[in-house]
Amino acid sequence: MDRLQSMAVFVRVAELGSFSGAARQLGLSKSAVSKHVTALEERLGVRLINRTTRRLALTEAGAAYRDYCARIVQEVEEAELMAMQHSAAPRGRLKLNAPVTFGFLHLGPLLPEFLTRYPGVEIELVLNDRFIDLLEEGFDLAVRIGQLADSSLIARRLATTRSICAASPAYLARAGIPREPADLARHNCLRYSLRRERDTWSFRRGAEHVAVKIGGNLEVNNGDALRSAALEGLGIVCLPDFIIGEDLERGLLQPLLPDWQTPESPIHAVFPPQRHASGKLRAFVDFLVEKLGRKDGWSGGCRRAGREAS
Repeated sequence: MDRLQSMAVFVRVAELGSFSGAARQLGLSKSAVSKHVTALEERLGVRLINRTTRRLALTEAGAAYRDYCARIVQEVEEAELMAMQHSAAPRGRLKLNAPVTFGFLHLGPLLPEFLTRYPGVEIELVLNDRFIDLLEEGFDLAVRIGQLADSSLIARRLATTRSICAASPAYLARAGIPREPADLARHNCLRYSLRRERDTWSFRRGAEHVAVKIGGNLEVNNGDALRSAALEGLGIVCLPDFIIGEDLERGLLQPLLPDWQTPESPIHAVFPPQRHASGKLRAFVDFLVEKLGRKDGWSGGCRRAGREAS
């Protein structure tokens, strides 16, 4: 067997902790993956992986060998890509993940321009609001909003967003306008169920920080659905400017609590280290930085609301 291919297969098994997972990502059968690892063990004369019916675990020798193999495989990939980039434009398939509303409103509309610029690239875009494991599910890149957890993924900052409290004029005419964060406790607040603290909204005014317990009769795991409910006059939302910016600009929603700000959230592109050398991935990340990094807010309405709140 080709030793370099066997090393690449072993690295993927070690990353995923699974022969079947590595087989799916590499387009091989599970038995072929097992044969590659066995061939390495026979060549080295040591066991690299302890196998049980429940789990795989690297041996001490396997862990050390994995680190060397990962560097070698990555350097070979980088050398090949560097040589290819001198004579060829980015090409190949990119599998991307993004939150539903952000992907629909801001990522999807950019793809035709990118694909026109790089006709050799194919894109599969998967939109969902759950946290996905890039390696396990075979994604090249994900767009993530909010503070990132520590991980082995490489992150590149694209833009920032800030949530804005808002409601329709009809709701405010009926229920009154909250003047302070504490007033929200008396209002019907529409909650995003995937937030870490979905029953608490936090605000800052200078050095003053306030966390308010809120409640309401609607909780949804999608921001655009909450936006629709707010437009119908059901209650108050606290949603990112990239979702409700146009509504604020058109006066369909009215920004609230102008003296208070919510925490700013970064928007990152994240990708596994072994994808970093990919010309198609670098081209796409650079494109996102070009298109999203120069935004001064997400609409005129967002910029006005942000200035009023500062």
